Parts: sequence; C-alpha cells; structure tokens
Amino acid sequence: MVDARWTDVEVELLASVEHFRNAIQLFEQDGFDKPAIEGYKERMAFLHAMQSGYTSLENGLLRVLSILNESHPSGDDWHADLIKRVSREIKENRPAILSADTAKLADEARRFRHVAARNYSNFRPDQAGNAIAAVRILVERIISEIDQFRTVIDPEENDGGGDGSGGGASGGPPPRKHRPSR
Repeated sequence: MVDARWTDVEVELLASVEHFRNAIQLFEQDGFDKPAIEGYKERMAFLHAMQSGYTSLENGLLRVLSILNESHPSGDDWHADLIKRVSREIKENRPAILSADTAKLADEARRFRHVAARNYSNFRPDQAGNAIAAVRILVERIISEIDQFRTVIDPEENDGGGDGSGGGASGGPPPRKHRPSR
C-alpha cells in the first residue's frame, strides 16, 4: 500500500512549481522600476513568489523526511542543512532524495529566499539572475526527482494481499538496499 502522505508532498511541490513559474514571468516582465506603487507591486510580487516557491519546496522536502521518520534539521542553519541532508545518501537506509545538481539549484533558490525574506528593501533585480536561472531548471526537475525517489523507497505493492507488510514508507521497515541513484 502506498503511503497517502505522498499526496501532500505532491501538493507542496506543485505549489512550488506554480510560484516559481510566476516568479519567472514577473522577472521577465521587468516592471521593477515603474514609478511609485506600480514598481512596488512588481517588486513585492516577485519577491513573494520566489519566497513562496522556495517555502513550498521546503515544505515538500520536510514532508518526505516525515514519511521516512527522519527528524527535521534544527538550529540556525536548518534551511541550508535541509538541502544538504536531502542530497545525501543515508547508508543502508535510503538513497539521496535530490541529485547533487538539483540540490545546487534548490540551494540557489534558498539563498535568494533570504533576500526575499530579510533584505527586500535592498532588492536589486540585476542580482536575481542566478536564482531565476536555477528555478527555471528546478521547476522542470523537482517533481520527477521526487517521483523517482518515491518509486525506489515506496513502490506500490503488487501482492494482492494489501496487508501493508511491504517495504518502504508504506508500513513495513525501510528497504535495506536500494538501486544506485546515479
């Protein structure tokens, strides 16, 4: 039986993709220098879309850790630690959740989230290019990578019994071996 909590992960990732795609569109419209309230609305909408996109991504990754019964990172650097954790294989327990390349993209979005959350009054559109380049690729990868991970650790049972005794996050113990992720 597949763990229904994966639906919650999917909802968060779809929200992340939507916010990031809207942020890309706002960035491409380049209305940040419009006078008065119009420019303000453009800047704030972009910053909020980037922040919301990353927050939804992070929420999805935290939900994956919860499904795996892994504790969430804590401390002042927990946002960065989350990306490190999900890009690492945990020996004899699980493969990496995100590939190293995708983790780098997510980390670039995380770093920009800090600008959106803490430095919005000093936002410089010319310095958002790296984050936009990262999320352009991230939106094309994130759902498929999480789906690939899910297939490895929580395959649908095909035993007809439906007793929940299968491996993975669906009810039984986690698999001890996994397919190579690379």
